[in-house]
Amino acid sequence: MGDWELTFAMKVGSMKQKKNWTVMAVALLWGMIGVFIVAAQTSSAKHAFTPEAIPYGPVPAFVPAGAQLAVLEGNPAAASGDYTIRLKMPDGYRIAPHWHPQRENVTVISGTFKVGMGDRFDESKMGEFPAGSFAYLDPDMHHYAMASGEVVVQVHGASPLQFNYVNPNDDPSRKK
Repeated sequence: MGDWELTFAMKVGSMKQKKNWTVMAVALLWGMIGVFIVAAQTSSAKHAFTPEAIPYGPVPAFVPAGAQLAVLEGNPAAASGDYTIRLKMPDGYRIAPHWHPQRENVTVISGTFKVGMGDRFDESKMGEFPAGSFAYLDPDMHHYAMASGEVVVQVHGASPLQFNYVNPNDDPSRKK
């Protein structure tokens, strides 16, 4: 075998090895992607909700009756951790001026959510937030809210979720 034949044979052998390694790497990558997809489908199926499957129920005592609440993730009453809830409110539903010790992140899912800042409920000073709007309220920010039409908002943040009413007499849990 001549020098050029030996060099050619070595290059062909090297290219075949590279091709085999490339094929093995691609197969391994696709296998890993398949495992992640199956794992994601398996675990997210337990934690995913279509709109009609959201488990709404009565609101807790510290929020005015008449709305419905669904816990989508976490435990808003836990000492720590994250939570995500949805609040479905009928037209005209009001939440008196209050504040939270943790940041509150609010996304308007449907309807128009009206929000005002301060210690007194004043509808003329409220901003209107249509579906798709997002706002975050830092701790201790005094605010109040009202539904204009049926409204659904999604709230997420760090547990525990606490309502501190500016006027303690506005706390529905005290009116029993």
